[in-house]
Amino acid sequence: MSYDKDHTVVRFDIVKNRRKFFIASSAIIIIGLLFTLFQGLHLGVDFKAGTRLDMFIGKEFNPTDLETVIKKEIPDVNFSKVTPYGTNQAYTRFDQTISSDTLMKVENALKAKYGEQVTKQVSSVDPSIAQEMVKKAGIAVAIAAVGIAIYIAIRFQWLFGIACVVGLAHDVFIPIALFSILGLEVDITFIAALLTILGYSINDKIVIFDRIRENLRTMKSKTIPELEHLVNVSLWQTMRRSVYTVATVFFTALALAVLGSESIQNFSLALLFGLVSGTYSSIFIAAQIWVNLKERNMKKKKEVV
Repeated sequence: MSYDKDHTVVRFDIVKNRRKFFIASSAIIIIGLLFTLFQGLHLGVDFKAGTRLDMFIGKEFNPTDLETVIKKEIPDVNFSKVTPYGTNQAYTRFDQTISSDTLMKVENALKAKYGEQVTKQVSSVDPSIAQEMVKKAGIAVAIAAVGIAIYIAIRFQWLFGIACVVGLAHDVFIPIALFSILGLEVDITFIAALLTILGYSINDKIVIFDRIRENLRTMKSKTIPELEHLVNVSLWQTMRRSVYTVATVFFTALALAVLGSESIQNFSLALLFGLVSGTYSSIFIAAQIWVNLKERNMKKKKEVV
């Protein structure tokens, strides 16, 4: 598809207003970091040693009654508030691993109260395994981000690589910040969502960077105003494609979040946050970081001359 730079409509000067976008993203990240620092992330059983107990009751129940049964059968053990989900189901999480025999006592007590249809599902993680999962999850995200950044630096130029690193860091921190602020559980599906987000995000950034690179060959960019105009034109030439692509996946993820089971809800929410964050960062953060870096290089060259 070809584009005519002289007939590209720049509806809004994105580059001139880039500081506003930097401030908005920084505010969300700082608030999220403060929440993470003082409140901490609500880690799931995958990353925190303990046991998660899912209970299918099969009829209407009061969560308080379930908590009473658990306290009676497993005294002196801390557990989270019983949370209903799905159809006549609930879950809770213990801060330590609980033996299967002990949990069987809870199941039998619930059967005596609600009927033989009561069943349970248990997920337990040992402390050493939880620590290993956290380490491997961090390494997986870091390797993906670094590999992508190196590819961009080789495929385009190192300034694009730096802008890409900043954009991808933004795309990772925004979902983490929002999950911390909202108190949502961070589990292994959250990491899967982050890796998915990185894939979609880099695709957006490559399209925009490629358009900027092509326009650099045909449009004047010897002065800062000319460079800013070039980037504005490039962004608006790719805007429709960026919006339509993310909208397709966004509504699919939204359907999963609304209609899907509780087990994939956090994955869907993380994907929703990340898709919006990734598209936003491609247009309003990564491209603008590149503008700043390029302008700094241009100023240095003028000083040398």
